[in-house]
Amino acid sequence: MESELHVIFGTAALGQAVMRQLVCQGKRVRMVSRSGKIAAPVEAPGTGPALRAPAPEVEVARGDAADPASTREVCRGAAVVYHCAAPPYTEWAEKYPPIQAGIIEGAGAAGAKLVSAESVYMYGEVSGPMTEDLPSAATTRKGRIRAQLTEMLMEAHKSGKVRATIGRAPDFYGPGAEITTIYGGRVFYPALAGKKVAVMGRLDLPHTFIFIDDFGRGLVTLGEREEALGQAWHLPCAPTPTQRELLTLIFEEAGQTPRMGETPSLIFRGLAPFVPVVRELAELLYQWEKPYVFSHAKFERAFGADVTPHREAVRRTVDWFRRHPKQ
Repeated sequence: MESELHVIFGTAALGQAVMRQLVCQGKRVRMVSRSGKIAAPVEAPGTGPALRAPAPEVEVARGDAADPASTREVCRGAAVVYHCAAPPYTEWAEKYPPIQAGIIEGAGAAGAKLVSAESVYMYGEVSGPMTEDLPSAATTRKGRIRAQLTEMLMEAHKSGKVRATIGRAPDFYGPGAEITTIYGGRVFYPALAGKKVAVMGRLDLPHTFIFIDDFGRGLVTLGEREEALGQAWHLPCAPTPTQRELLTLIFEEAGQTPRMGETPSLIFRGLAPFVPVVRELAELLYQWEKPYVFSHAKFERAFGADVTPHREAVRRTVDWFRRHPKQ
C-alpha cells in the first residue's frame, strides 16, 4: 500500500526539519516552494548521508502558497499539510494573510489535517512562563499580524473548512538555519572564526531556544494526533539557558575561546527609522531584555516530550556550519 502523502509549504530550515522526521518514518513528502527548489539539504537524524531531493520519498513542487488554485493542486491527495512558509520579515503585513488563506484553502480542499508553525509574537510582553492560555495582547506590528493569522486559522477550523492545529515555538537554531533566525549565520560563523559575537538584549537572562529538529518533531507529532486538532500547543524545548550559557556551548564546540557581548538597544532603536529590517527587530527587543521562558507542560502531559540537549544540538549545528562555509 502506498505511503500517505505529507505536504510541506516552505523548503527552508524548518520545512527541511519536518521533512527529515517524515522521511525517517517512511512517509512520502511533497515540499512546496515558489521556485520549485529546495535549499541545500541537511542530514536526517542518525542516517549519515544527506537527503537529496528529488528522491523516492521527497518530491519538490512549484507552488504559490498565496494562490488558492495552486494550493489546491499541490495539496491534492495529502493526509497532512504543514505550514512552514513565511514571507520576508519586512513584508508580513501584505504577504502573510494571503499565504495563510491559500494554505487553509489547499488543505481544506484535500480534506487534510493542517499543522501550522507559529511564533509567540502574539502574546506581547509577559511576566512569567509563556503558556498557551495567554491572551493575544501584542502591541507590535508583527504581534498583531500573528494574532490575526491565528484567528483566521482557528475560525476556519471551527467552521469546518479545515481540520487544524497550531505548534508554537520560541527562537530556534540548528542545521540549515542560517538566515531565518537570530542564532544563525550571525552567531555560528563568527564563533567558528573565534570572533566576538554581540547579541540582542541581555546575556545573563533566561531565554528559551528550540533546536530545529525538535521543532520539526513536535509538528509531526501534532499531525499524528487527532486530539491535537483545534488547539495551540507549545512544542517541547530543552531546559532554558541564558544567552551566555548557549553562546559558551557554541564557542566550545567550535573549539574557540568564548568572546561575546551585548549590542546596545539604543543602536537598534536609533537605526530603526532608517533600516527596515532593523525596525522589525527593534520592536521585539522586549523578548531579549527580559526573562523569556517558554513552557511546554501541556504538550508533555498529552504526548510526552522528546528533546535534544543543547550540547548535542549545538554540536550538530556547529558541524553543519563548519561544512557549509559562508559564501
